[in-house]
This record gives sequence, C-alpha cells and structure tokens, in this order.
Amino acid sequence: MKAFIHEDFSLENKYAKQLFHDYAKDMPIIDYHNHLSTKDIANDRQFQNIAQAWLEGDHYKWRAMRANGVNEDYITGNKSDKEKFLQWAATVPHTLRNPLFHWTHLELSNYFNIDTLLSPNTAEDIYTETSKLLQQKEYSCRSLLAKQNVKLVGTTDDPVDTLVDHQKNNLENTDTVMCPTWRPDAILGIEKGTQFLDYVAKLSEVGGKDITSYDNLIDVLKDRMNHFNQSGCRMSDHSLSEVPTGDEEIEEVAAIFKKALKGVALSKKEQDAYKKHLLIEMGKEYHRLGWVMQLHVGALRNNSERQFKHLGPDTGFDSISDANHIIPLSKILSDLDIKDQLPKTILYNLNPSDNYAMAALVGNFQDGITPGKIQLGSGWWFLDQKEAMEWQLNTLSNIGLLSRFVGMLTDSRSFLSFPRHEYFRRTLCNLLGNDIEKGLIPNDMNWVGGLVQDICYNNIKNYAFSDLNV
Repeated sequence: MKAFIHEDFSLENKYAKQLFHDYAKDMPIIDYHNHLSTKDIANDRQFQNIAQAWLEGDHYKWRAMRANGVNEDYITGNKSDKEKFLQWAATVPHTLRNPLFHWTHLELSNYFNIDTLLSPNTAEDIYTETSKLLQQKEYSCRSLLAKQNVKLVGTTDDPVDTLVDHQKNNLENTDTVMCPTWRPDAILGIEKGTQFLDYVAKLSEVGGKDITSYDNLIDVLKDRMNHFNQSGCRMSDHSLSEVPTGDEEIEEVAAIFKKALKGVALSKKEQDAYKKHLLIEMGKEYHRLGWVMQLHVGALRNNSERQFKHLGPDTGFDSISDANHIIPLSKILSDLDIKDQLPKTILYNLNPSDNYAMAALVGNFQDGITPGKIQLGSGWWFLDQKEAMEWQLNTLSNIGLLSRFVGMLTDSRSFLSFPRHEYFRRTLCNLLGNDIEKGLIPNDMNWVGGLVQDICYNNIKNYAFSDLNV
C-alpha cells in the first residue's frame, strides 16, 4: 500500500510535480514570523519525547482535542507527557480533512521517516520510536531547524526583552540565524489599568529612564528599538484586534498618557487616540530603521471568559472578528505615507471576507520604487490551510503581483511545524501547475519555476534580510 505522505503528495499533474521537485523543494526557509521559544533555541533544548515537542503550547491541537471530548487534564493539565500524547493520537483520526491531519503526518514523515498513520493502534510504537530519536543530539532544537534547511527564524519579542538568547544563538549557531521581532503590544494596551502601569514601570527600568511623560515614553521606545536593531531586528509586529482611530494632536495624546499614569480611567476614544498616535510614531521609526511593519488584524481573543480566568491567554479560545478594519487601516497607512514615512508593511487579515478589500488596500500605497513594498500577508492562523492559502494566492494574483509575494511563515510555537512551508510550496506549485495544464499561463518552467523560488525564499530575503548572511 502506498504511503499516505509520498513525494507527490497533493501534486495533481506533471507540471506541479516538476515545479515542486525541481524548483521549490530544496529552497532554504526564512521563517520570518513565529513564536518559538528563544531560550529553547539558545540552549539547544533536547526534547525527551514527542509530546513535549508537539503539544506544549500548540493551541491548534488543543482545540481539536477539546472538540473530540478530551478532558483538559490531558491538554493543559498535569497528566504525564505520554498520557497527553495518547489522547492526541486518539484525536488524530477524527481530524480527517482538518489541516492538522496533513501536518501531523508530514511531520512524522519528514522528521522521523515514519509513514504509518497515527491512531490509537499505532500510538505506542510511534511514541517510543520518536522519543528515542528526539533524545539524540541530532534532534536537538537547533538540529530540528537545520534538518528543514531553516536559515533564519524571526521570533516575537517584547521591548523589555534583553535579547541575550539571540546573541548567544548567533554566536554559537552557524546553521540558523535568530532575529528578534519588535512586538510592542503591551505598551499599546493602555486600557489594561494597573497591568499597563506595571508594564510602564518595567519599561522604565529596562530603558534606564523614568517614564513620566509621553515624550519620555517615545525616547525610551526609540532607545529600545536601537538595541533591537543592533541585535539583528529587521521587523516589527502588531496584533490589532481593533484598528485604532482618531486624529488627536500630540499635546492631547500626552495629556491622555498623563491621565493613565495617574490611574484615571480613560474613555474608549482616549484609548484609541493614544494607540493610533503611538502606532504612527513607532511606524516613523520603523521607516527610519528600514524595518518591515507587520500588522496582524482581526483576531477576536479570549472568547471564553471562564477559560480565560482558568488558563489565561493563547490557550485556544480565540476566533475571527467581523469588524471593519479597512477604513481605519487605510487612515493609518495614509497618515504615514503623507509624511513619506510609511515603512515596508505586511498586512495579514484573519477574516477571509477581507481578502479582496485588504489586497485592494495594499495597492494604494505602493511607492513605485520598492518592489512589493506593501504586502498582502500569507494565510494566517485559521487561514493557513490549503483552501485558504489558495484563496490568498488567487486574491493576490488577481489584484496585485503574485511574483512579488514574500511567501509563507509558520506563526508557530512548535519546532516540528516547519513542514508547513513544504505544505505551502506544494499548494503553490499545484496551483500553478494546474494553470499550466489549462493553458492559463505559459508552459515555461524556468520562468514559472523562478517565480516559485522567489516566493519560497528570494523575495523575503531581499525584502527584509538582504544585509544578513542567510
């Protein structure tokens, strides 16, 4: 019987197969946005079993297990690693047609050369075999990245982070560069009261300057950005559940910030005014530094108040917002553009109904100098499966330039998630291969194959990391 995951998996014709095998398969990976543990990379962690590598922090799997009726003790609770794995193995057959089914078996095949389908019948053997391999040095965290030809990982880092993990890795590790990504969500969270004030105090301490005014805040943030830049940061990232609005001047925003420092409750209008103004001020600095600004838009977070109180954020209780983000996003981009201080920007939408509106918005702010300066980002979170990746690729092709697309990322917390790049590459090659077969694009493999290689690697390298040795 033919293995489920085989060399031509998901490739439907000879053109798709040629594009993947001759052009896409062996291209290096720049995973420019993920949530990997910097400490695990810096210390070259050795997982003791596949449950640690697969299930720690992976809310994709957690959601599926809950949907399958698995008790929380076996998900985020204190059951043993093996018990948790066995519950995941019992869930996998029920994920048929969910991307988790494909990802699971791609990972077993690519990392462990296991072509057996995971199920309760095979779980014991797979647990034993994979765990034995993971305890070997050639399966350490850095080695797992090297196995997938990952040349660079862009982690997600708070402005108060020391970045010592990045410095340690980049001194010791010649295979994979680890670049920090500036993620200032906490300093934008002015609505969070005492939590916000605690964060301001921490930022003051790390920045070496008391933050007693809005001007102080901007100065400290610029100093921290310079520190990030010197440590290899080339990107920022913002998670915007709502895109802030407002046209308040700096004097008004400074007064709002003063109120917040005194513990005075702010109106929604005041919160938005602060957030928008600060976002634009940071955007100007990104432009000066030559960074890319990433905006992840549209997550409706922490829907279950009960589970949020019990487990906290990022545990699998987020979904898709149906708010209108296009108008306020356009205003932010325009406010930066009119000052000629709009940085390279990647927009990621989580609601598929926003695909065409977001792609059209991207086209308004291209500068006629930088190829693909403003990007429609890859399918994100609920949209990083085959169907939604095709939606994104088709939308970008129809409204923009697919050839300038900076490609796929994992957005993952798992060191075994990098076959998602292969999954994307197979999807891209199959899409183009079908177009060739239908006569919709020329049967010129060097031309189309070159486009594939650009999307897989060359575009993102030139877009964000041209000065780094990757």
